[in-house]
Amino acid sequence: MDPKGPTTEDVNATEAVRKDLDRGVPLKLASLRFKLGQKAKQEPGFRFYALYGHLLRMDVLETALAKVAASDGARTPGVDGTTIDHIVRAEDGAAKFLEGIHQELRAKSYRPQAVKRVYIPKANGKQRPLGIPTIKDRVVQTAVLLLLEPIFDADFLDCSFGFRPGRSAHGAVEAVSANLRAGYTAVYDADLQGYFDSIPHDKLMAGVSQRISDGAMLKLIRLFLQAPIQEGKGPPRRPTSGTPQGGVISPLLANSFLHWFDRAFYATSGPGTWAKARLIRYADDFVIMARYIDSRITAWVEEKIERRLGLVINREKTRVVQVSDEGATLDFLGYRFRHSRSHRRGGGPRYWRHEASPTAQKRARAKLRELTDAKHGYMPIPDVVRRVNAALRGWLAYFSKGQPARARWNLVRYAEERLARHLRRRSQRPYRPPAGVSLHAHVHDLGLLWHMETVAERAR
Repeated sequence: MDPKGPTTEDVNATEAVRKDLDRGVPLKLASLRFKLGQKAKQEPGFRFYALYGHLLRMDVLETALAKVAASDGARTPGVDGTTIDHIVRAEDGAAKFLEGIHQELRAKSYRPQAVKRVYIPKANGKQRPLGIPTIKDRVVQTAVLLLLEPIFDADFLDCSFGFRPGRSAHGAVEAVSANLRAGYTAVYDADLQGYFDSIPHDKLMAGVSQRISDGAMLKLIRLFLQAPIQEGKGPPRRPTSGTPQGGVISPLLANSFLHWFDRAFYATSGPGTWAKARLIRYADDFVIMARYIDSRITAWVEEKIERRLGLVINREKTRVVQVSDEGATLDFLGYRFRHSRSHRRGGGPRYWRHEASPTAQKRARAKLRELTDAKHGYMPIPDVVRRVNAALRGWLAYFSKGQPARARWNLVRYAEERLARHLRRRSQRPYRPPAGVSLHAHVHDLGLLWHMETVAERAR
C-alpha cells in the first residue's frame, strides 16, 4: 500500500468506475471507459486510433444488449418487426444474436437497416419526427456509444447539460435560476429549426474526426448517419443531413456538433469573454444570459449558428427578453421563470420563482384525460389508478424543483377529479363510495398518489 495514500487520480478512477458499475457496466469495461476519458482529458489534441477492436469484445456487446433490453422502447420494433422478446425467446437466444453481430463487425460486413420514421405529437399541435432503428442496430449503436461517450464527454463544457452522464435538465434549470439571482436577467432565448434533421453530415464528421482517427469506427458512424429512412409504405430514402431522433447514438453526435458553438462562445472572441455572458444548453435548447443583450451578441450567434454550422434559427420563436421586467417570463425545459412579489402585506420584496409552465401543465392534463376517458371503461380500476400514478410520478418528479408547489398540487387534484368522474361513468347506476367515505377520499383509498411526501418517496 502506498504510505502517502490514494492519489487524486485513484479517487477519480474509483468514483468513475463506481458510477459505471451502478449503471450496469461490468468492471472491465468500466475501467476501459475511465482510461479513455482520462486520456481525452489529459491530451485534448489526441486522436483515438484503436477503438474498433474494443467493439468486438463480447462484454461490450453484452452490455449494449442489456441496456437496449432495459430501455423503454425495447418492445418497439424497427422495420424488421423484431422486438427484444423475439430475440430472447429464440433458440440460443441472446448468445446467438450477439454472435451474429460479432461476426459481421469482425468481417466489417455489418450494414444498418432502414430506420422506421414515425411521428409523435408536440405540445403546439404539430408532430415531431422520430426514428426507430432495429434492435440489432440499437445494440451496435449502444456499443459504439459505450466507447465514444467518455472521450467526448471529457471535452464537453460545463454549460452543456443534455444527454450526459451525471447531468440532467434539473442542473440546467438550477443554472438558469442561479444566473437570474446573480443579475443575468437579459436572455437570448433561442430556437433551432429541425436541429436533429438538419445537422450537415460533412461538418459533423469533421468534428468527430478531430477526436477519432480510427477509420473503421468513422466508417461505422457514417453508416449510421446514412441509414435509409422508411416512412410509411413508400420506398426508403437516404438522408443527406441529420442524425434522427430515436437513434441511440444521435444525442452524443448532436452534442458533439454544438460543442463547437460552446467553445466559440467562451473563446476570447466570444460573448462569454467580451460580454461576460453565460450559456446554458440542453441538447439543442439553449439560452444566453447577460446583464444586457445587444445586437452584437445576436449577430454573433447568427453568424456562428447559420454561417459556420449550417443550421437555421427559427426567428419566429427566438426572442430577447428582459426577465426582470414586470410581467416578463422565460420558458425553458418545461419550467417558467419569473420575477414575483412576496404575498406579505404591502407587497413585500421581489424574488425569483420557477414552476411548471402553462404548456407543461396543459400537456399533463391532456395525458390524464386520455388515461381516464371512456375508452378505458373496460379496464380494472387498479390498472387505471396504476397508469395514472405512473404519469403523475414522472411529472411530479421532474417538476419537483418548482416553487411554489401550486402547480403540482393542482395536477394531483385534477387527477383526483378525473378518477372520480371515471368511477361515476363506469357505474350503470349512480356510483356511491363505501358508507361514511367521500368520493374523493375513496379515490385516494384506491391508491391515487396524494401527499407530496408520498409522491417524493415513491418517485425514488
